[in-house]
Amino acid sequence: MLIILGFVLTIIVGYKTYRVYQSDLPSFEQLHNIEPSLKTKIYDRSGILLKEFYTENRVLTPFKDMPAHLVDMLLASEDHEFYDHWGINLRRVAIVASSNIMRWRRAAGASTVTQQLARMLFLTRKKTFERKIKEALTAVKLERTYSKEEILEMYLNQYYFSRGAYGIAAAAHLYFSKKVPELNISDCAILIGMLKAPNVNSPLNDPQKSLKARNRVLYSYYSWGGLSKAIYDSLSSELLVISPPEEKVGIAPYFTETVRQYILEKYGEHTLYSGGLKVFTSLDVGLQQAAENALYRKIDSLRARIERRYRLDNLTYTEFLPDTVDELGDSIRVYKKVQGAFVAIDNSNGGILAMIGGRSFDETKFNRAVQSTLQPGSAFKPFVYTACIDNGFRTTDIVDDNPIVLEIPGAKEWRPHNFDSKFMGPITIREGLQHSRNLVAIKLLLKIHPEQAIFYARRMGLTTALSPVPSLAIGVSEVRLVELVSAFSTYPNQGLHIPYRLVTRIVDRYNRVLEDNSAIHKDEVLSAQTAYIMVDMMRSVVDAGTGRRARWLGFTRPAGGKTGTTDNFCDNWFVGYSPQITAGCWVGFDTKISLGRNQDGSKNGVPVWTEFMIAAHDSLPVEDFEEPDGIVHLDVCLESGEIATDRCIKVRNEVFTVENQPTTMCRLHPSRGADVTKSGSEDPLPEDTTDERVHF
Repeated sequence: MLIILGFVLTIIVGYKTYRVYQSDLPSFEQLHNIEPSLKTKIYDRSGILLKEFYTENRVLTPFKDMPAHLVDMLLASEDHEFYDHWGINLRRVAIVASSNIMRWRRAAGASTVTQQLARMLFLTRKKTFERKIKEALTAVKLERTYSKEEILEMYLNQYYFSRGAYGIAAAAHLYFSKKVPELNISDCAILIGMLKAPNVNSPLNDPQKSLKARNRVLYSYYSWGGLSKAIYDSLSSELLVISPPEEKVGIAPYFTETVRQYILEKYGEHTLYSGGLKVFTSLDVGLQQAAENALYRKIDSLRARIERRYRLDNLTYTEFLPDTVDELGDSIRVYKKVQGAFVAIDNSNGGILAMIGGRSFDETKFNRAVQSTLQPGSAFKPFVYTACIDNGFRTTDIVDDNPIVLEIPGAKEWRPHNFDSKFMGPITIREGLQHSRNLVAIKLLLKIHPEQAIFYARRMGLTTALSPVPSLAIGVSEVRLVELVSAFSTYPNQGLHIPYRLVTRIVDRYNRVLEDNSAIHKDEVLSAQTAYIMVDMMRSVVDAGTGRRARWLGFTRPAGGKTGTTDNFCDNWFVGYSPQITAGCWVGFDTKISLGRNQDGSKNGVPVWTEFMIAAHDSLPVEDFEEPDGIVHLDVCLESGEIATDRCIKVRNEVFTVENQPTTMCRLHPSRGADVTKSGSEDPLPEDTTDERVHF
């Protein structure tokens, strides 16, 4: 009767206990949907890992990839009868309880591996009777939901192995620079030895305690029958051997930080840091390295130049370092840092191939390629010329490069000047862009009105505030480098603007595609003919104008571009393109401070761009810009802008649209016997006429 009564009481107490705590236990749905926190990985376009974001450094390892001795050591140390119980080892509970009562203290624990997993997943480590009951009941639920192998897999993938390493894969990498299947018996013993106290028994924190814990595990494994006496003696006498990986500097940190912000905004913090996303991007690690080499070399050279020329007491080029003093208690002054930014875009798909936001991510996290708004100087002029060409102007139209005075309402009169403070007189529109003549750009802007230039800049991708004032022509309104480079890529793309992109594809932990940007969105913002004429004009900049240093430095591919320099040599720019790649560079201080007299875009922007483009095109086929239908080429007199005759001295073969080509022969230099009013007609040269024309 006592036995029956005890049994009934046990059933009643058990049932009541279950009813009391069942509301606090995880549901079967929760048990079926256990998703351990996984880190998000960012890859370049070739699958090279760039960066990982996580709150728990964890990579899942399937049970089949875990070494047998790893699992056996776990069971030998933590749960001998794992395969024989159903979540709770009652025999072990009775033995441990009796021992603790006899010794009047807690001498040992009775938690099974399943109970420990339940605690890790759903409970806390707080040592209370209530928690132990919940732990036991949850363990039973886990055993009813998962197989033994699945429980072991979750346990080893969930456990915290100190130093931010969650799971066996992270631990194998942290302590041995290995993958899980590569772990040997000693490695496994070290890791299993950390289970009871991961921080205390970590080989990185306390090698001696880690060695003792390893040997205890080896002894348990030997006692369990997993090792022979000889192998146990041999292994336990070995020194502790670990091999942590070398610390690696993050690849393209400004780029990966921009990607991080994108994912955070679109998918949220939990998905970013715990969702196990794989993010494939457009970046090319090799081209990123080439860009960094080129830009950092130039920035370091300029910094060294500033430090040679100016003393530490110079108030312009130095500043106080906050909260620092020298041995005399005086505030420490340091030199202000020259900074730089760089962006390269694949013309075919808008993918960003390289991005640099500053000299050092450790110095400053501020990304000048996407966050800074900077005055572009003459690098804005192509938008003015684009508006002109698209509205009927010809490359041969003549504009006077001479002084003007503009009345500015509410301000004093403005007398704009050229970079060299000289004037070239009547020149063609092409020459105005080629030699970056400020007066020509301003006069053209006044003819079409500033709103027209803003309209084209907006269509091509600029989003910053642009003021409709005459000085817009010389780049007083601020832009972002990444948008400027993207806008310039419209020219080699025959008037099609492809929005720039960083991310090409995102998949979740189950390889479900969350985002696929493989489809390329193209907007026709310019006619192909206008884009081609602008390409041809900007080739003049690189071949014989302010960007010709690129040719001197050895870049021979077909290319166009534009330099830019702001007042007092503060901002130096060059943005240019080949048929395959568009790239842009900015160099300057974060505040409006001069880089030094004659330090312009040609000296500091072009060399960076050139070095990168030479490296970027090393493996690319030679291509020329594709000429669309509707383009004609004519020899034109540069003095009149009309079709050249045999008497014209300054002649250039120019490009026009069929609809807007010149139709009259040069009136300034009529050919002998030529009918200058008849379109395209010209009498043949007399045999004794000497041709003195010069082609430009």
